[in-house]
Order: sequence, then structure tokens, then C-alpha cells
Amino acid sequence: MTISAALVKQLRDRTGAGMMECKKALVETDGDLEAAVELMRKTGLAKADKKASRVAAEGLVKISVSDEGRNAAIVEVNCETDFVAGGADFNEFGQSVADLALACSPGQMEELLALDLGGQTVEETRRALIARIGENMNVRRFERVESDDRIGAYVHGQRIGVLVCMNGGDQDLAKDVAMHVAASRPMCVSDKDVPAETLSKEREILIEQARNEGKPEAIVEKMVEGRLRKYLAEVTLVGQPFVKDPDVTVGKLLAEKGASVTAFVRYEVGEGIEKKTENFAEEVMAQVQGG
Repeated sequence: MTISAALVKQLRDRTGAGMMECKKALVETDGDLEAAVELMRKTGLAKADKKASRVAAEGLVKISVSDEGRNAAIVEVNCETDFVAGGADFNEFGQSVADLALACSPGQMEELLALDLGGQTVEETRRALIARIGENMNVRRFERVESDDRIGAYVHGQRIGVLVCMNGGDQDLAKDVAMHVAASRPMCVSDKDVPAETLSKEREILIEQARNEGKPEAIVEKMVEGRLRKYLAEVTLVGQPFVKDPDVTVGKLLAEKGASVTAFVRYEVGEGIEKKTENFAEEVMAQVQGG
């Protein structure tokens, strides 16, 4: 049957969903507006699009590790408030997505969102959760890692999650190093992993600092090299003092245990997301003036 543009618009106004979703729902319900609204509520399409522009900077980091401990996945799922982040439904959703990422090894976010989660796709489940709870929610990012030997996993308060790929050592050491990464936020494992652009930029800054201190040009280079070594120790995992024993660097600790870290992943909820600052008084005034 033919679905008029006016009917599609009515459904869009009622649900806030996209045009194609509205048209599809109307075709499935033979043009019955109320039935289409009910269908979209059941599938989670209603409300989801309407809330998509709202900032979701709270949430959880969830981790899933395989039984043999050599494969793992980490996922960040976001919502609008810490209240919802603490809810059982949102927690269950986040963990289920992490488990799927581990089990199915999707390559891209689109693949992850299209995976089956109890009879619905991850995306359909997300939309249904938005409709039921009333907040915008997103699966923001995920990563799957593999290690030849072992993986250390650590989650701090559900807001920071770390996976560490380690060769040698034992599981306690792997977890301790993951805990260190959570606390100290290293940029990368060692000097050789620091991006050349980052290193070049830091060197420029240090040269300018030394010159501004009035140091003779002849010793500027020596000063810069010394400060650059200090910078690298601060931003690399192996150069940092170990959180449990600051007298020992992580690199020395690993060497003593006959271990090495090949890679790590650190997620922190909301990092890089610009949060909207609410001003209640301004909001009220805007409504008064607009009204």
C-alpha cells in the first residue's frame, strides 16, 4: 500500500524516529498510525532517535576474558547519568556486549551492533533500552586483544578498565601491571612506541623552555636530552615507578620476574567527550523569554 508523506510525518512527530524507520513501521502495520507507534515502542525505535543528540558521557567499562586467559575484549558503553550507569539493566547490557565482542571478534562497530543478542541485534537492544529507561545510550568503542601467554585485566569502579598482554610472569603480576596502568595512565609501553610526532613536539617545547631560561646554546642540547629522558620515563609504562613500590620502575619489576608487556589498552568512561554544562537559572530564563 502507499504510505503518504503526511502520515510518515505524523509518526515522526510522535516518536522522534527517522523517516525510513517510520515508513517501514507504517508499511508493516498497513498504515495504522497507533499500531505503528506501538510497534516502534516495542522495537525501541521510538524515543531513541529523539534522544540521540543528548550528551552521554557517563557509563561503564566492561571486560570479558576467555577461559584460557589469552583473549579478551573491552567495551565502553555510555549513558547520561551515573544513576542509570549503576542500574542492573545497563550493567547487563554492557557485559553482554563485551561478551559478544570476545566471542564473535567483530572488526568494526557496525559489525558489533549487528550481532544477535537474545533474539535482537545489539543496536535493537540498545534502542529498546533507551525507550524503557529514557536516556540516550551508546556503545562508544571496543577492542579485542590476544596474547601468546597471558592477559591481565583490571576494572576500577567500573569507570576505568585495562587489559595488559604479557609474556612470562604470572597472573598476579599481570593484574598488578594492569592496576598500575589504570592508576598511572602511561601513553605506551616503551620509548620505541612513542609516536615520532609527539617526541618531536616535546623536544621543541623543551628547547624553547631551555632558551627562555637564558641557558647558553652550547648546553641547551644536553639539557634537552636529559629532560627528554625524564619525559619518556613519565609517559612510558616501563619507565614509570611501580604504584605498589615506587622505588622500582615497572620495567625493572618485569625484568626481575622474567616478563615483558607487549601491549595494553586503557579505557576511561567519558574521556574525550565534552560534557554539557547545565545552568538551571539560564535555562529557566530562556524558557520565560521564549514563552
